[in-house]
Amino acid sequence: MQHGGVELTAYLVNESRARKPGLAEDPLAGAWIPDGDRPAVRELWREFADEVYPHDDLVVSLRGRYIADTLARALRADPDTVLVVCGAGFSSYPWLLPFPAALEVDLPEMAAAKRRRAAELTASGVAPEREVRHLAADLNSAEGRAEVTAAARELAAGRPIAYVAEGVVFYLPGDAARSVVTLGAGFGTTAVTAVSYWPAAAAGCRVLAEQRDWFLRRSVPADASHLTHDELESLLGTAIEDRGPEDLQRRYLGGVSVSESDLIPEYVAVSWTPGSGTGRAGAAA
Repeated sequence: MQHGGVELTAYLVNESRARKPGLAEDPLAGAWIPDGDRPAVRELWREFADEVYPHDDLVVSLRGRYIADTLARALRADPDTVLVVCGAGFSSYPWLLPFPAALEVDLPEMAAAKRRRAAELTASGVAPEREVRHLAADLNSAEGRAEVTAAARELAAGRPIAYVAEGVVFYLPGDAARSVVTLGAGFGTTAVTAVSYWPAAAAGCRVLAEQRDWFLRRSVPADASHLTHDELESLLGTAIEDRGPEDLQRRYLGGVSVSESDLIPEYVAVSWTPGSGTGRAGAAA
């Protein structure tokens, strides 16, 4: 069940986005999955959909589309903006958008696998040439987070930073989760922060409980963190734009096709730094 030390579950997000190309707008989503693993990944996705959750393709496509649109707005405001992504997995943002440089952060085996696969896709012409650094760091430790801050500052060299923490905060204990939310503040030039999280009000969600049980059987840690809108505003020190699955369905599909009660309630919080040139007016565009 592994490819280069990476569990096949790491590719589930990519399979989900590849299943909704018009919604996700991520033409590289499926390309990150090595050819030899595609049948097993598709079978695992079908197992997950049948046993637990048939809407992962909808929710992670919405999440990725909203984050990509947010990053595109940051680049329009300042084309020199660089990208920092924690919990990068096999996301495509540095290759979908013309960032002058990007830093992707993940656990060692994932970071190494992403570096190898990015080199393969670039060499074959599937992905465009990009300056992307892959940093192996444990976001659960203060030392790991300090490594990220130092690397981000070095990469940015005074340029604005777009900071993303996607699909990672809820798998960290509370103190570490809050530290990752605010990590961008230590970079010094962060213009926008985008964080995906599970709201505290949904801590007892049936679908979420079933999803966690399924992943627990595949060695995903049992700890999970839930945050609130007010807590995020307090942590980030400014008003946030907060979008859940129903909000994003209305935004991109023109209406709600699947009720939030049947979905994993993953929200995306976006915080624009005052004076960054984007602001709330730019974010609403």
